[in-house]
Amino acid sequence: MLIDPLANALSAIKSYERARKREITLAPASKLIADVLRVMQQDGFIGEFEFIDDGKAGKFRVRLFGKINDCGVIKPRHALKRTEYEKWEKRYLPAVGFGTIIVSTPKGVLSHPAAKEQGLGGRLLAYVY
Repeated sequence: MLIDPLANALSAIKSYERARKREITLAPASKLIADVLRVMQQDGFIGEFEFIDDGKAGKFRVRLFGKINDCGVIKPRHALKRTEYEKWEKRYLPAVGFGTIIVSTPKGVLSHPAAKEQGLGGRLLAYVY
């Protein structure tokens, strides 16, 4: 039973990375998962990904590079002020400047350096390093 599709997707990515697989198919697909994958791709953690329409919710085929040490969702999805990024970096990342926290902001899903640069707060979604 799927309770949190984003958590299931990131858990599967982490498992496939540890098994040194080069490709994974994630189901079901959603806009939130697509946005998180886009941020991970921009930061160089994963390669190309594509949407596959299977007549149901759809799937994503993701190319893995083997660069992810750990990733996961942040639950509960804490609210984040634009001045609190350092606090959450210390909690979820192994070192400052190493890895990315993915944040849902009023301007879309962004990595924490991009949100910090734009002066945006939001909700914490996930981390990856």
